[in-house]
Amino acid sequence: MSESITKEDLHEFGTMLLHNLHKAMKNSVAEQKKEDQPEWLKSKTVRKLMDMSPGSIQNLRITGRVRFKKVMGSYYYNRSDLLALFSTNT
Repeated sequence: MSESITKEDLHEFGTMLLHNLHKAMKNSVAEQKKEDQPEWLKSKTVRKLMDMSPGSIQNLRITGRVRFKKVMGSYYYNRSDLLALFSTNT
């Protein structure tokens, strides 16, 4: 008995294959992001992640509540300090 493959079968297979590839790539990227998280975050990233104003992040810097580095005019903040600060204040 010979089975014939229709265009619909190929289309369904292609859709399933693309879905599985997309899912695998998404999982791979998520795992890589966990491993590749930088120790120091740029001000813009901190403000976006924490939903903070520029003044709020400046206040944390001035009061010494988080470690920071200034590199060529850009401020970078220590990830572990930020996590510790916001995990104790929640």
